[in-house]
Amino acid sequence: MISEIIRWTFRTGLAFLVGSIVVVAVLRFVPPALTPLMVKRLVEAPFTGHSLLIRHRWVSASNISPTIFRAVVGGEDAGFMRHNGVDWNAVKRAERANPGRVKRGKPPLGASTITMQTAKNVFLLPIRSMVRKAFEVYFTYLIEAIWGKARILEVYVNMIEWGDGIYGIQAASRHYTQRDAAAIDAEIASRLAAVVPNPRRFRADAPSPYTRRRQAFIRGRMGGVAIPKELRGETSQQKRSRL
Repeated sequence: MISEIIRWTFRTGLAFLVGSIVVVAVLRFVPPALTPLMVKRLVEAPFTGHSLLIRHRWVSASNISPTIFRAVVGGEDAGFMRHNGVDWNAVKRAERANPGRVKRGKPPLGASTITMQTAKNVFLLPIRSMVRKAFEVYFTYLIEAIWGKARILEVYVNMIEWGDGIYGIQAASRHYTQRDAAAIDAEIASRLAAVVPNPRRFRADAPSPYTRRRQAFIRGRMGGVAIPKELRGETSQQKRSRL
């Protein structure tokens, strides 16, 4: 009996390991179609009054303005290019600071990197548990190893939620500014990035004073953050306009 359990556990673990590596390798080149969050929102929509539509269109990194990459890095993970997926120094700071912050009624500090957010968004259900956190760390290191920084950022801005039923930078840009993602300037990029932490509470088209303060903070940071060299050049649209 015990030997059967051990064999079953080993086979299940091996199947998960091989399967997860294959899926991540495929998504290195193939755009994800849906995320667990999109499915969850659709299931909840009839009961919550939120959008029953998914507005989403993948665009390659060459059709996304570099300003949006700088803005999300500045707003969400300024050390993106320096860590290997998990910023353990930020985790330790949060562990030290959060008990006192909670006692004072302040929101806890977060330590989730862009890589961790991407892993959670693309591969995992949006639930809170230690088991899910363990899988999040696993997928975080896996996509860092297989995708690299440029692909992680490309997937991140294409798949995150940017409003009620709005996913990805192209849908967000068209909805809020009537522009394509390639035409985003620094002002728009910082405004869009400002709502990323809670896009169904904060609005990019009607920013609150808090959102404007956060936008100004991100705008000031954008010039100093590092992004992969593959994402720093002109977009395809900008190149065509010069011809």
